[in-house]
Amino acid sequence: MMHGRIAGKSVVIQHGSTPCGASWKWQRDPGPCGQYSAGVSDISLGIDIGGTTVKTGALREGEVLWTSRSARYSRPTSEQLIEAIRQACEKLSDPVGQVGLCVPGILDEGKRQVIVSTNVPGLVGVPLSQLVSGAIGLTGVMPVVVNDANATGYDICSTRELAGRLLTIALGTGVGASVFDNGKPLFVDGESPGHIGQVDVSIEGSRVTGPDGGRGGLEGYLGTGALRARYGPDASSKIRPGHAPFRALVRIIRICHAIYRPGHVCLAGGTGIRLGHLMEPMKKAVDSGLTNIARKDWTLFVAESDFHAAVGAARIAASGSWVR
Repeated sequence: MMHGRIAGKSVVIQHGSTPCGASWKWQRDPGPCGQYSAGVSDISLGIDIGGTTVKTGALREGEVLWTSRSARYSRPTSEQLIEAIRQACEKLSDPVGQVGLCVPGILDEGKRQVIVSTNVPGLVGVPLSQLVSGAIGLTGVMPVVVNDANATGYDICSTRELAGRLLTIALGTGVGASVFDNGKPLFVDGESPGHIGQVDVSIEGSRVTGPDGGRGGLEGYLGTGALRARYGPDASSKIRPGHAPFRALVRIIRICHAIYRPGHVCLAGGTGIRLGHLMEPMKKAVDSGLTNIARKDWTLFVAESDFHAAVGAARIAASGSWVR
């Protein structure tokens, strides 16, 4: 369990096999009676509670039925958060069988409520099952709590059918990552490949302190708040080669090549998907003098949607068997 991740979201998942057929296990937290109340519907709902909006997605038999999002908020109360979830679920008209839930913060030992959430204080102390039932009236289904970076990476694995190792860097309010080998996740600390948002990538001439207090932390360059402070509105479109955030991202990708040796690197999240204009110069900058242990044919691309985490959470919640 990733209790210590500062700006990420927490994970609990279930048993199955990967999109490519490899067996593995996401540990799913049992309910109070040691089992889950199974939903009778074939619809799976994913809810991604972010730092500024709630995003949702619904699936039936692996196909996306719809996606939606709430109005923007800032440090919402519990009541405002429930209303935001309700707004994001306005398209929901059929019964739900499973719910996947992404929440920002640190979970309690029972994995039933958030005990620390810097950007969404309304989550603190609220049982997650009550949060869902209070918003959409759903009872009898225990939400599966899912890490946003893992949910995003899993959705990309499921839809792109990439062979080899995929590193997904989720750039949003915080910065996180997932690593998948042919659909199987790589875990180093809990359900995380490591906390790259807190890696010191100090850029000469641009000193920052990350939200966790770490000098030179990646989130201090590429978190939403840092980018907005540097560029103002529409910050992603204003990043250019040579800028400190660009150089910080190049540096972390180079570091990840030495640690993970990915065959594919995907930039996702609200910021990541809007960096398509930087792919060519970024690939060139990463490759310049890159360690010779990096894979020679690696690819760099941006994700396609703001809803990968919500849809991925729904996919994970729906999975009894993950064989494609």
